[in-house]
Amino acid sequence: MNDTLTTGTHATPPETTGPETTGPRRSHLDSLESEAVHIFREVAGEFERPVILFSGGKDSIVMLHLALKAFAPAPIPFTLLHVDTGHNFPEVLDYRDRTVAAHGLRLHIASVQDYIDAGTLRERPDGTRNPLQTVPLTEAIQHHRFDAVFGGGRRDEEKARAKERVFSLRDEFSQWDPRRQRPELWQLYNGRHAPGEHVRVFPISNWTELDVWQYIQREHIQLPEIYFAHHREVFDRGGMWLTAGDWGGPKDTEPTQTRLVRYRTVGDMSCTGAVDSDATTLDAVITEIAASRLTERGATRADDKMSEAAMEDRKREGYF
Repeated sequence: MNDTLTTGTHATPPETTGPETTGPRRSHLDSLESEAVHIFREVAGEFERPVILFSGGKDSIVMLHLALKAFAPAPIPFTLLHVDTGHNFPEVLDYRDRTVAAHGLRLHIASVQDYIDAGTLRERPDGTRNPLQTVPLTEAIQHHRFDAVFGGGRRDEEKARAKERVFSLRDEFSQWDPRRQRPELWQLYNGRHAPGEHVRVFPISNWTELDVWQYIQREHIQLPEIYFAHHREVFDRGGMWLTAGDWGGPKDTEPTQTRLVRYRTVGDMSCTGAVDSDATTLDAVITEIAASRLTERGATRADDKMSEAAMEDRKREGYF
């Protein structure tokens, strides 16, 4: 496992939502922001070693922005963790590193490639590395003794994530048991856990994909260019446009072509598909999302299509 420490000058944190935005004039986005800020502060008060999962994807970017707001003008009291599959999009990794440096944050990197090189993990026959992230993730949590792990999962993404509470208890093996879910009434969260256990925390669980994009627009949050329409060399596999690259695609029977596409979600290149789109601006992306009848994962993630319960099975083993 790589363990990277990045330091730098703290960037100016985003302004905290002020009292003038509360009360009867508070908007839908204000309410979501207020809930997320409350969750970050609750975790800071209850746990000793929290960490934020940060990949450079839009959900983790919004999550980091909310964390900065929650503690401004002080720095956030958390480190970051990225599980790098070795097949991530270069544009996203570049964004990740620039963001970490700009805010003077500490980033831990758990590398899937390191585990493969050590013989601890083996490449899958289909070349997909997303399922291989579970072992590096869970061992990083154990190694650093993280007791709260922030994730950017949302309930509207996928049915297994819809079952999750905001505070989701994981056992000493990082496994999720839906029967151990706790009630969360009136935004009262139960962080109690035994030694070795930890809690996965989802501050934007109640957000939708459209909420995320509207919030990005309102807060003027910068994203990797991969989220906007651009010309890219892709090939068709299983009805999805995958990016050609060193990860093993395309096969000889999969011709490439250059198309105008963008990504709704980013993950491992081997299983994350692009969508045809001419949305080059935030306004155009929001219009496109508002009209879409497919969720972002339903449209673009091959790993969720391996079985009817693919995500739930991975979560039970310790996945995000």
